[in-house]
Amino acid sequence: MKVSALLSTALVLSSSSLLSGQQKSQPVSAAKVDFQAVGAPLKADPVDAQIRAALKLVSADRIKANITHLVQFHNRSTISSTETDLKPGTGVFAAADWIKSQFESYSKDCGGCLDVSFDESVEQPQPGFNNSRPRIIKPTPLRNVVAVMKGSDPVAAKRMYLVTGHYDTRETDVMNTHDFAPGANDDSSGTAVSMEAARVLSKFKFPATIVFVTVAGEEQGLNGSHHLAERARQEGWELEGVLNNDIVGGDTTPGDKLQSKQRIRVFSQGILPSAPIEQIRQTLNIGAENETASRQLAREVLAVGHTYFPGTFHPVMELRLDRFMRGGDHRSFSEAGFASVRFTEWRENFDHQHQHVRTENGKEYGDLLKFDDFNYISQVARLNIAALGTLAVSPGIPQHVRVTTSNLDNDTILKWDAPTSYAQPIKYQIVWRETAANDWQYAVDAGKFPGTGANSTRLPVSKDNVFFGVRACTASGFCSQAVGPIPSRD
Repeated sequence: MKVSALLSTALVLSSSSLLSGQQKSQPVSAAKVDFQAVGAPLKADPVDAQIRAALKLVSADRIKANITHLVQFHNRSTISSTETDLKPGTGVFAAADWIKSQFESYSKDCGGCLDVSFDESVEQPQPGFNNSRPRIIKPTPLRNVVAVMKGSDPVAAKRMYLVTGHYDTRETDVMNTHDFAPGANDDSSGTAVSMEAARVLSKFKFPATIVFVTVAGEEQGLNGSHHLAERARQEGWELEGVLNNDIVGGDTTPGDKLQSKQRIRVFSQGILPSAPIEQIRQTLNIGAENETASRQLAREVLAVGHTYFPGTFHPVMELRLDRFMRGGDHRSFSEAGFASVRFTEWRENFDHQHQHVRTENGKEYGDLLKFDDFNYISQVARLNIAALGTLAVSPGIPQHVRVTTSNLDNDTILKWDAPTSYAQPIKYQIVWRETAANDWQYAVDAGKFPGTGANSTRLPVSKDNVFFGVRACTASGFCSQAVGPIPSRD
């Protein structure tokens, strides 16, 4: 054998021996890390028999009938409230009257369980957005339609959960009040979800209060939702969750193979730009920009999806306030300090939004009834109903949740106060996830790792490697959305 061949063989044997030795000296460990060893993988929450019964009552035919009727109001521009030459039975006020009559009919069927009213205001002239022309040029009356189903328990009824969609529409020209602006998807679909949720849920009783709303003014600048959110803030509503449905029609365009009828996007606010600068700095310092109340509400929607729609309908959490260049009414509630999310179909067709109804070169433009998928809207309504019901039977969210940061320790000490308005025994669940994960992964009963005082726990899990949340649960296992802790020295 040649010297070069001997050297080559020796090198191969030497390398093999080194690799073999390296593998033996560093075996792969099968031991669990701390956050896997404590608790258990998070399971789906239990099914509530009342909510399951409610989901069976959702009707695609009723949703279709409601959207069809809304389209017949021709143009529901908010500023049409100031017009005097509209054809009878058209315009935004005619639509508001009809929606109110529908809520009233649901209330009649349930023996007066809904308190139905107009939330009225007058929007003053406003400047345009980003140097665009103003969308309100003279004092303009607005009417939100509100139906309140007060909770069955006098204490828990103080807590409120709200569902909304906007019933105003727009043409290509946002100031056009006369040409056909059907808004079958944007946002008759969301309006129909709120209406169907009211019809179905009014047949049942829940401890907490549920509020069904359709708002005006969205296309002119979120005016109606801003007024209602400010009213809620000023009146001190214990509003723990807002579900906004906007463009949930499941646009069905011939030839579009990328639309998903099994998915719905869930948008939510991260850091609030108007928050105090020290709060923003602290949030960024601990990497908690995705732990806001709105993001936690979005995670609760995901949990509801796991419980009631496993493998059939999938809410997808989007770590954005909204789509690029767009906005929605959940923003008004978020800016007023309330947890809020927006539901929007998976893939929008912008030829069918904010368009003058027409056909050009064989392509149809306009937000027409023919592009809505009523079975898809029914699924969105079921998701809203399941979320509202789950929240309304929960004890509400824990208050002042904090993580102790007074010393260096691989344990985590969590403390919290009880929810503000609950009327049943509570147990607490601690949930957590890896910092690179978006949804909760693990859970444990807080009572298994008691802390030094009431409403506290000490877990042998490093707070540096996971994000924690605390949920309040009933004895039957129906839980609130989680609340992320803030650093505290106590």
